[in-house]
Amino acid sequence: QMQLVESGGGLVQAGGSLRLSCEASESIRQFNNMAWYRQTPGNQREQVARISSGGYTGYADSVKGRFTISRDNFKKMLYLQMNNLKTEDTAVYYCNAGGTYTSPGRLWGQGTPVTVSS
Repeated sequence: QMQLVESGGGLVQAGGSLRLSCEASESIRQFNNMAWYRQTPGNQREQVARISSGGYTGYADSVKGRFTISRDNFKKMLYLQMNNLKTEDTAVYYCNAGGTYTSPGRLWGQGTPVTVSS
């Protein structure tokens, strides 16, 4: 069964940067859409950024201009570069594959926590 494994989360001060990585155990070429979601306690997971196989991207309004999603099909990797982090970006971030423009697919990683301190 294909697996997604996130890494790169951690503790960072507001204004800092982190780069999240998601490594797939199998080829990601099969997935038109891949995305990053995040979740805080008591809330549903929200889509942060998405990328199509053609490289088209979309972002939540709250992260536009600060986050950049990218994918490397050859390396089977998905990335999320997060700059100018804010305390409200604190969440567990999840990699997702196989979803649609607005809905997640069934394949999730285990999540990587990001904590932004003031």
